[in-house]
Amino acid sequence: MGVPFYDLTRQLKPLREEVLAALGRVWDSGAFALGPEVEQFEAEFAQYFGFPYAVGCASGSDALLLALMSLGVGPGDEVIVPSFTFFATASAVWRLGARPVFADIELESFNVCPDDVGSRVTARTRAIIPVHLFGQCARMDRIMEIARSNGLAVVEDVAQAIGARWNGQVAGSFGEVGCFSFYPTKNLGGAGDGGMMVTGSAVLAERLRLLRCHGMSPRYYHQVVGINSRLDGFQAAVLRIKLRYLAEWEKRRAEKAAVYFALFEENRLADILVLPRPLPGAYHVWNQFVVRVPEGRRDCLREFLKNRGIGTEIYYPLGLHEQKCFASLGYRPEDLPNTFRASREVLALPIFPELTEEEQAFVVGAIAEYYHGQAVLPAHPQRLKAVA
Repeated sequence: MGVPFYDLTRQLKPLREEVLAALGRVWDSGAFALGPEVEQFEAEFAQYFGFPYAVGCASGSDALLLALMSLGVGPGDEVIVPSFTFFATASAVWRLGARPVFADIELESFNVCPDDVGSRVTARTRAIIPVHLFGQCARMDRIMEIARSNGLAVVEDVAQAIGARWNGQVAGSFGEVGCFSFYPTKNLGGAGDGGMMVTGSAVLAERLRLLRCHGMSPRYYHQVVGINSRLDGFQAAVLRIKLRYLAEWEKRRAEKAAVYFALFEENRLADILVLPRPLPGAYHVWNQFVVRVPEGRRDCLREFLKNRGIGTEIYYPLGLHEQKCFASLGYRPEDLPNTFRASREVLALPIFPELTEEEQAFVVGAIAEYYHGQAVLPAHPQRLKAVA
């Protein structure tokens, strides 16, 4: 028995006919770049989460870039970002000639530490990009206090946390712009790349629409220098269908997380591995289930699981402050100690809505075999279902 890290085909198969019909509708319309399908998805997305304005674009990476462009970030500016995140968070800053200032994380949540963010504000700081990593919000109340007291803009990176909440408020609604990714493996994923920007400002929404189309309005008249980042009609059609299933998939992910917690307790692993936990005030949507493997045993455990056909991933093997492309910024690996430690300990285990309890029991049983020589207790799927 093997367990894939992620099996998208399980989600796609029952949607096949519904999606093909929607794609046929777009094909017949000929509206492939933006158009009515995108406009309808933008409206449905905004209504679903309660965002005043939603503007589609070509990817989550572009969403971050366009958000910073809309705020006028450029050469000489500094933008505070976590080092423990996907590359796009910092590359958007770099591409505009601004300087990414890397902040450390809290090990409990893997999200950026507000105290460390506050300590890195300078006269050049223009914005903060908190990343809601693995499905859980950063401490947005404290981050917004820092931003307001220093006159800074906030761009939220919500690529991994669609639907997450902090003290009841939805991720993406705190700052000036919230940025989403629809990469296929996200909780709401398309059939390729796609992104969304949300804002409470009509002025910013209009500027984002302008910037995503070469700064062009009306056609062939360019008000500013923008980029080409349009959401495709095909992607919008797929996402409109999948948005209707998001709440159910979100519920199933939470159930999978609960089963993991029960299995780790059963197998006497909860005190050996560091398990992910929602912070007080956080509503977690479990884009990833990431444990920490202490004592330098992460890579050995990962190889052990691989030999049993169990897929895992390392998010992320290096903090961005250690990446070669940012060497000129002058960071040492140990400058961000929590990021340094997390990058050497994290291991993401399989979690997706269609994952079975038997597969989860096999994953945790294999980890128990690694540490104890055997699984301590047999799996009890029916009881675990009650726990979930």
